[in-house]
Amino acid sequence: MLRIDEHTAIADWEITESFVRASGPGGQNVNKVATAVELRFEAARSPALSAPVKARLQRLAGQRWTSDGAIVIRAEDTRSQARNREIARDRLVQLIRAALVAPRRRIPTRPTKASVKRRLQAKTRRGMAKSMRRRVEDGDD
Repeated sequence: MLRIDEHTAIADWEITESFVRASGPGGQNVNKVATAVELRFEAARSPALSAPVKARLQRLAGQRWTSDGAIVIRAEDTRSQARNREIARDRLVQLIRAALVAPRRRIPTRPTKASVKRRLQAKTRRGMAKSMRRRVEDGDD
């Protein structure tokens, strides 16, 4: 059981972890020990998350969201398998916590009367300055 907050918890069946060899430098150790963790969370099938939370989670996960509705998180930060496992779980918890927070609804506002007046006056001044640059028309025919 992975606890997200006081109301939300993820069951163990929803998370699968596989251990793979880490990429990058590490000497002989990197070739023989599978320390990197690939955590897979079945988000689309999760009964713990509501539909709006799943939609926000999909947007936040980005490329980590697979076509079958799972989130794949890879952690290969340290040489310790246990520590990488903790890091992957922490990343998942942070991602779900961010998705649980509903965005505040934007209340559209109108510009003040004074700001509209200032904007229109500035446009008029600018137009006058540009009109002064035009060629002078000859009045004598």
